[in-house]
Amino acid sequence: MTTNRRDFLTAAVTAAGAALTPELPHAHDHEHQHDHEHQVVPSDPTLRVKALESLLVEKGLVDRAALDALIDTYEHKVGPRNGARVVARAWVDPAYKTRLLADANDAMSDFGFLSKQGDRMVVLENTPTVHNLIVCTLCSCYPWPVLGLPPVWYKSAPYRSRSVIDPRGVLHEFGLDLPADVEVRVWDSTAELRYLVLPERPAGTEHLSEEQLAALVTRNSMVGVAKVSAPQPGSPS
Repeated sequence: MTTNRRDFLTAAVTAAGAALTPELPHAHDHEHQHDHEHQVVPSDPTLRVKALESLLVEKGLVDRAALDALIDTYEHKVGPRNGARVVARAWVDPAYKTRLLADANDAMSDFGFLSKQGDRMVVLENTPTVHNLIVCTLCSCYPWPVLGLPPVWYKSAPYRSRSVIDPRGVLHEFGLDLPADVEVRVWDSTAELRYLVLPERPAGTEHLSEEQLAALVTRNSMVGVAKVSAPQPGSPS
C-alpha cells in the first residue's frame, strides 16, 4: 500500500492523540445514513493535520520536499522489515549471529542500519528456555532504525507498568502462553540503550531462503510479545 503525506501525518497525529481525543458518538442512525452518503467529511485528526501542515508551510517552518523525504524514509527505509532482515541473516549465518549478539551496532551496520541518536543496540536471543520481552518504563525508547515507529500499545501506561509487574499476563493478552519452565526476562530500554529480540527460528523452515524467512518475522516477535510462526501448508513460500 502506498502512503501519502496526509495518510502518514494523520496516522502520526492519531497515534499521538489517541489517549487524549474522546471517541465521538455516532451522530446519525442507520435509517438516515443515505441522506449523507455523499458527504465525505475528513476525520478530526485529518482536519487537524491538514490545518497544521498548511500553517507550517505558510509560515516557512516546514519544507514540503523535506516532509516528503521524511515520509519516504519511514515508509521504505525504516521499519520492521529492517529488523526482519537482521533476524533472517542471523538465522542462516552462524558467524553473523555471533557478531550480532556480541556487538549489534557493528553487525547491523552491514545493512546500513545506523542509529542517529547515539544509542547502543543490544540483541537478546530467545531460546527454548528463555524468552525476552522489551519495554520502556519511563517513556517509549524504541530501536527506530530496525523497528520503525513504536506502536501505540508500546507507549501506553498499562503496557509499560504491567510488563514489569506481570509479564506473563501481558504475553497472554497478546496470545502468547509460555510453559512454566520458560524464564521470562524483561528488559527496560533507555535513551542510551535499546534492545531487539532475536526470536527463535520456527521448525520446518529449513528449506526457506533468507528472504523468505525475513517475510515471516513480525515487529511483535522482535519486541517479544509474539513468536514467529512457520508458514502454513499450502501458503506461498
